[in-house]
Amino acid sequence: MLFFTSDSHFGHKNILRYCNRPFSSVKEMDEELILRWNESVSKNDTVYHLGDFTLGNHNMAGQYLRRLNGRVFLQQGSHDKWFDRYLGDERILTIPPLYSVELPIQKGKHKQIVVLCHYALRTWDKSHYASWHLFGHSHGKLKPHGLSFDVGVDSHNFYPWSLDEVVQKMNTLNPIEDYSKGE
Repeated sequence: MLFFTSDSHFGHKNILRYCNRPFSSVKEMDEELILRWNESVSKNDTVYHLGDFTLGNHNMAGQYLRRLNGRVFLQQGSHDKWFDRYLGDERILTIPPLYSVELPIQKGKHKQIVVLCHYALRTWDKSHYASWHLFGHSHGKLKPHGLSFDVGVDSHNFYPWSLDEVVQKMNTLNPIEDYSKGE
């Protein structure tokens, strides 16, 4: 299975207050985030984490990642200062700040383009042709725009979003008007 998430902020004390997270301590938050990730994600699944994994250092990031299931594609967020070093684990891969994937959503149908970025974009590659955009950074405070929405933990009860859940959410959104039809 495939999952998407963002803004775990492992080890970040102030995120409890900034985002009004319902945990009494950083340790409780970290343990609950790890528990909910591993409840959803198996060892053979893939997770795209769209930034702000941890405010900690390189060693701290590695400690958290070793406890999480799945193959993880990490995108650097505004708090990931440790991000420039290889983590020494073949399950962990880094992706550029703006990254597109093509996913087979329905059998026999074209592949769905999904643009991944830590930050919300007003327009993105093929946004006027019903491509999707998943982002983080906003901690559930930005409304969806076109076929885009925040996949951060604060917008999904601290769980990663499965691809099926993303599809369900996208089915409730309206695409950006295709301006090319008037040409």
